[in-house]
Amino acid sequence: MAPHWEGLNEFLAVAEHGSFTQAAYKLDTNVVAVSRRVAALEAHLGVKLFHRTTRKVTLTDEGEHYYQRCHPLMAALQEAEQTITQSQALPTGLVRVTAPVNFGEQYIAPLLAPFLRQYPHVSVDLHLTNRRIDLIETGTDVAIRIGHLADSSLKAKRLGSRRLSICASPAYLAAHGRPLTPSDLNRHVCLVGSNEHWHYQAGNKVRTLTVSGRLRCNSGVALLEAAKQGIGLAQLPHYYVQEALAEGTLEEVLVDYRIEEEGIWALYPRGRQLQPKVAALLAYLAQHLPTQPAPDF
Repeated sequence: MAPHWEGLNEFLAVAEHGSFTQAAYKLDTNVVAVSRRVAALEAHLGVKLFHRTTRKVTLTDEGEHYYQRCHPLMAALQEAEQTITQSQALPTGLVRVTAPVNFGEQYIAPLLAPFLRQYPHVSVDLHLTNRRIDLIETGTDVAIRIGHLADSSLKAKRLGSRRLSICASPAYLAAHGRPLTPSDLNRHVCLVGSNEHWHYQAGNKVRTLTVSGRLRCNSGVALLEAAKQGIGLAQLPHYYVQEALAEGTLEEVLVDYRIEEEGIWALYPRGRQLQPKVAALLAYLAQHLPTQPAPDF
């Protein structure tokens, strides 16, 4: 015969408190419901579990025997549920992450070792690609993306921001002159990355200019090196050029037209509860990425 659980909680509560009223209070229900469930349990077992009088409730011999057997079983069940709940609250398991290649290599990957040391029960699968992948289809937990976000079924958490700068070497500027307005870029050699459209700020609006040049490459590191060698102008995120600017091997131009900072985002599926392992990773990235964390999108 399969175990009969209906009424067991009510039986144990009445046995422990010696009162249907106190049992109902503990279980956040009413006396009638407790009495009905205990009566159903007694009918299933074919025995009386309690002696009932107007002043007190006591266990019968059969009730005492049943209580002694059931109480440790219920305690073990409660302990098992608590263990499962606590394990789900702790960051544990595999987190699948995708990120742009260069940003992932420079800023996401170096943070993973200290993150994994801090969270020994978490593992990370980092896939670097500049291609936009389907998170649901690939089973990916988080996508790191940069810049303006199109309307999406994904939920976004802003981890920080980046600033784009147009830079060239002192030698290039000495030979070709310094552009004073964005339209001057049409007369310069521009080093083109994965996007040939450069953005700049004009008043309160962000405008776009299509550029061209002698070198096109989807690697920010390669464009940085070419710019330092005097091949042309490059528009790159500040984390690529800040060291070169400090050393003087690059100079920023068109500073008055620099666009406002772009967001660095973590995207994950809507309607899915953020698991502790994912929440821990996002919090760690927001704290340690080279830009200041910002509010949720």
